[in-house]
Amino acid sequence: MTLSHAAWADGAFSDADFSAIAEILHQETGIFLGENKKNLVFRRLSNKVRDLGFAHFRDYVERIRSSAHTPERQHMISTLTTNVTSFYREPHHFKDFSERLLPGLLNRARRGERVRIWSSACSTGEEPYTIAIEILRLAPEAAKYDLKILATDIDPAVVATAQKGEYLWPAVQDIAPPIRHRFLTPSTNGAPLYEISEQARKIVTFRTLNLLAPLPFKGVFDVIFCRNVTIYFDQQTRARAWMQILKALAGDGQLYIGHSERVSGPAADKLKTNGLTAYCLADKAEA
Repeated sequence: MTLSHAAWADGAFSDADFSAIAEILHQETGIFLGENKKNLVFRRLSNKVRDLGFAHFRDYVERIRSSAHTPERQHMISTLTTNVTSFYREPHHFKDFSERLLPGLLNRARRGERVRIWSSACSTGEEPYTIAIEILRLAPEAAKYDLKILATDIDPAVVATAQKGEYLWPAVQDIAPPIRHRFLTPSTNGAPLYEISEQARKIVTFRTLNLLAPLPFKGVFDVIFCRNVTIYFDQQTRARAWMQILKALAGDGQLYIGHSERVSGPAADKLKTNGLTAYCLADKAEA
């Protein structure tokens, strides 16, 4: 039975449906949805419920409960996950990274040492590609070193978009023209797209990763960008996420967080401010 307007008006989306969806999203991603998000959930998911032919959200809830790996559950997560990003977002971080950290990291790389940078919530790729561009501005030969950027996100859909490295004009128009002309090329297939240079692609690896799951790597990172992620978590989940990040930070590493975030929980005692919304391990902070 298809979903009618009468069904929508007659309790098709109940408080219990919202609570179930919010609980599944929280379990999967750590994202907390308050009661004020009920209308948002309805707006974003109602078309999918209709497309599946369900008369009520409760049927949809049962579908996404049935398995952790159904396309419908992943669609729900993708639809309810906020992906707001841009090239050079919060530019003070990239200025600090390029001017204060990068020269030393490049010296290490040129000596043959391992250098790793993690964009831990990469969304559609603007953040890791900005990091790559800043590296290549100072070291065009960076791809020949053991210097890599890991870019991860919980949403496979945005990771797939990031891997393509293709962006519409509104996404790239605010990049300084000399940088844009050097590292982005207008598409030749007729679409109004700009493609990230092969140089930048070579030093970025994209993976799907849940920050709250056990980390699938043992190595640590010299720089971690974890920005505007924990603002969607409740207090307990936020503290857990920061401890996960802390495990992956090198002893002399740098952590960049979003301008509206604060490190909380046990991690707050182990980190010290080392710049504007930037942190390092407390015993490694600069004087």
